[in-house]
Amino acid sequence: MAPIAQQIAQMVNILPEADQALALELVKKLVLAWDPDYTKATPAEHAAMEHAARELEAGEYVAENAINWD
Repeated sequence: MAPIAQQIAQMVNILPEADQALALELVKKLVLAWDPDYTKATPAEHAAMEHAARELEAGEYVAENAINWD
């Protein structure tokens, strides 16, 4: 978890339960405003996808038929 996310979580934990629910609704509203259909990638997710794409292009993967599924 990112340091700022940890700090937010710690601060929310200090609040009374009713206010924690309000804080959660605010975060949901912010996330939906940023990405209404949950399709945007975070910087870390984007970096992981780029890394995976480079590995695929370089042939650095295990073929499905090479795996013993039993």
